[in-house]
Amino acid sequence: MSDSAAKRRPEFRNVSVGQILTYRMPAAGYASILHRISGAILFLALPLILVPLFAMSVASEAGFTALAIVADMLIVKLILLVLMWGYLHHFCAGIRYLTLDLHIGMDKVSAQKSAMAVFGVSLSLTVLFGLKLFGAW
Repeated sequence: MSDSAAKRRPEFRNVSVGQILTYRMPAAGYASILHRISGAILFLALPLILVPLFAMSVASEAGFTALAIVADMLIVKLILLVLMWGYLHHFCAGIRYLTLDLHIGMDKVSAQKSAMAVFGVSLSLTVLFGLKLFGAW
């Protein structure tokens, strides 16, 4: 008889609600979850926020002026900052997943490095565009 009969099978357990905050995942897991969250944010923001703002801006010159006034409010700038992060993270993670689809960087170390690169690039670009949004230059 083979050795496989004597080996214990791995036991997988569901993560309870109390364990969610202490559960540790690799960076690639966080990149995957945030890719889904950013996609959902962008999907929901398109009809609810972006299309109405665009329609307001192109309707007339008065609409564009009103949009400029609305866009100068702090809460709107924070919403736009979240949308910028969502777009930039989704874009960078999408490039990562396209390279993984081409079987580039499939090993564990490369996957972790590419996930960390997604975080680094998307967050640094978000800070850069956020500084421009808030009028740093």
